[in-house]
Amino acid sequence: MVKLYGKNLSRAEAEALSGSLGHAAGVRLMTLGDGLERGIRMLEFRSGSGLRFTVLVDRAMDIADCEHNGRAIGWHSPAGFRHPGLHDYEGEGGLGWMRSFSGLMITCGLDHILFMAESATPEYVYGPRRTAKHSLHGRAGTIPARLTGYGETWEGDSCTLWAEGVVTQGTVFGEHLELHRRIEVAVGSDEIRLSDRVVNRGFYDTPHMFCYHINVGHPVLEEGARYLGPIRDVVWAAHAEAYERQGVGYRTMPAPQMGFHEQVWQHEMATDADGRVPVALVNDRLGLGFMVTTRKDQFPCMYEWQNLQAGQYALGIEPSSNHVLGNGAARERGELIRLKHGEERRYDTAFTVLPDAGAIAAAEARIGAIAAQPEADYPAPSGTFLPIAGRS
Repeated sequence: MVKLYGKNLSRAEAEALSGSLGHAAGVRLMTLGDGLERGIRMLEFRSGSGLRFTVLVDRAMDIADCEHNGRAIGWHSPAGFRHPGLHDYEGEGGLGWMRSFSGLMITCGLDHILFMAESATPEYVYGPRRTAKHSLHGRAGTIPARLTGYGETWEGDSCTLWAEGVVTQGTVFGEHLELHRRIEVAVGSDEIRLSDRVVNRGFYDTPHMFCYHINVGHPVLEEGARYLGPIRDVVWAAHAEAYERQGVGYRTMPAPQMGFHEQVWQHEMATDADGRVPVALVNDRLGLGFMVTTRKDQFPCMYEWQNLQAGQYALGIEPSSNHVLGNGAARERGELIRLKHGEERRYDTAFTVLPDAGAIAAAEARIGAIAAQPEADYPAPSGTFLPIAGRS
């Protein structure tokens, strides 16, 4: 059954109500036509529950806008949804990525994440380039996808909206990686399902790192919004040397700040019986929240990003394939994934809107049943980066 406007409907009942499901739910392709966005292909999804989100085909099929019954979920930065043709990956000493950084979700990878790094590349057997210079968070997020399909699929009385595409990151004498992405939402639901496969199509043993920069903005983020996670340990904080200087802990968010310097935390998360990690930002005043659910064997690490500067106001939930220590440490610790020809890694993630107080309470109970997060706003970082093992 599909649920539309408070009623459970069979396929025949839903089709009797209109000449097209599109009056209530659907996915359609359009092209943006002005400013920095001009020329970007975009898919608009409407689930029929009040959930609407957009997928930028020409930016790695990342999720840009997201809202529920007119209430915004995703973050919009001053950079806007910049056309990839305007992007300078190596610009500003590797920080050019910031000029294309906006939206609910940005893909980081496919062979590098986190801060700028230079790594040896003997695997590519090319003398003139003995090292690779990596800019912030890698190349993937501004590569256009090849759109392989989209639409609606009925199975009995259930209907799924979906889109699929392939993002290719390749070069001569270097990596040849593909990101195969499928995005789904069931008609009548408040949950986006993201299924990714990163495949090595080349014949070099190729490094692979992966992260989602999931950015929640106003009004979910406002003064008093709460971060919820099954935190077993606070491993690291970027600002540990001046832990309380800005007066912002990990749990409760303030109003927009002036002169705020970003804060990043790495939390060691516990899992439920199925190996899943749910993390949420909730706004009790509005009765609105957003939850991200990942698999620990796919994303063993989780960061919390606080950019609470006025005009830039965002909270990031960042599941990652590696510790925040970065590319060099991943190599030194033997934790860098290397893919041989045809090998792949899967990532299965759910984004769930929590549309009311009841949904928030259920999510909080689910998370709390896995592990009780620290009650202190400034728990002392342990510095214990557990070895990463057991990847799927």
